[in-house]
Amino acid sequence: MTELALRALSMAFAMGWEILWPLILGFALSAVVQAVVSHREMARLLPDDQARSIATALALGSASSSCSYAAVALARSLVRKGANFTAAMAFEMASTNLVLELSIIMLAFLGWQLTLAEFLGAPIMVGLLIVLFRWSLNRELLEEAKAQADRGIAGRMEGHAQMDMSVSEGGTLWRRITSEQGLTAISHYFVMDWASVWLDIAGGLLIAGALAAWVPAELWQSFFLVDHPLVAKLWGPIVGPLVAVISFVCSVGNIPLAAVLWNGGISFGGVIAFIFADLIVLPVLNIYRKYYGLKMAGFLFATFYAAMAGAALIVELIFGALGLVPAQRNARVIEASVTWNYTTWLNIIFLVLAGLLVWRFLKTGGPAMLRMMNRPAAMGHSH
Repeated sequence: MTELALRALSMAFAMGWEILWPLILGFALSAVVQAVVSHREMARLLPDDQARSIATALALGSASSSCSYAAVALARSLVRKGANFTAAMAFEMASTNLVLELSIIMLAFLGWQLTLAEFLGAPIMVGLLIVLFRWSLNRELLEEAKAQADRGIAGRMEGHAQMDMSVSEGGTLWRRITSEQGLTAISHYFVMDWASVWLDIAGGLLIAGALAAWVPAELWQSFFLVDHPLVAKLWGPIVGPLVAVISFVCSVGNIPLAAVLWNGGISFGGVIAFIFADLIVLPVLNIYRKYYGLKMAGFLFATFYAAMAGAALIVELIFGALGLVPAQRNARVIEASVTWNYTTWLNIIFLVLAGLLVWRFLKTGGPAMLRMMNRPAAMGHSH
């Protein structure tokens, strides 16, 4: 038992080491984007569920934090400020599926085909969600949800969702980024984004390491119906979100688990559905209940699940028709080890960058803001 535990921990550490520099790069780039994109006009830019508003929601979401809890909290804040509910949910989906750090980590773990599939599948998922909302979201349920939202019951990452440190004035984009205020905002977003998701990342790595070390390949293959290829293509998008729901891991933390599932035999679409499903894990569903009431939480689970599974199946069919589904299942980081190679040198370089950002964060009042990350929205801080 001790040997198995050590093997699981070593696998988790090896995976973490393999993706350390991509994580730092992703969060740094995300921090730069957030530092120059203001939250102030978001609600005004999302007045309805028409194409323009949805496109804006996707763009704003892709420029936001990848933390699922912060995305959910910010979406409720937008609804309370007058944004269209459907557009706010589209923003929420984009925040966890179109952000830079997710794509970088997926590329490191799963390869370019699955990364491209996730990126193209996210807008399809949003489109399916809009159709489902128009068909089934009635006014009474929506009004009940808005009334519950206005009660302001706290979830998680309330303060983080409300913090707007963007630099909207000061000349060109480069000058805003390199200004004193811009560099400070970047350092604050970088550290707080790390603080908001480190538990999910660590949990994802530990669970992935345990599953890779303890679950025999035959069990995965049986569960994912590998011996029945056609059925497996349908089964994967159905079961993928359900595995995510009970994993409790969201945001970029579910990518290591996706790598284990992919190596285990889940279908191409099943991996995508699993990654999409970070917005319906059990802790997030409980927050929906607090934010919008039990009925709306159930409605969001059903419609999100259907949109996620449907989009994943569509992506599976498209990539299969184009011959882009990888023939080999080689999420190489599962067996990675720490050696003096390019990964180690890149980790050292980016750890220096992270150290500089953390140092600036500490010197510019960052710890005080960090303590407000989980406070109710009304107590949030803005630069």
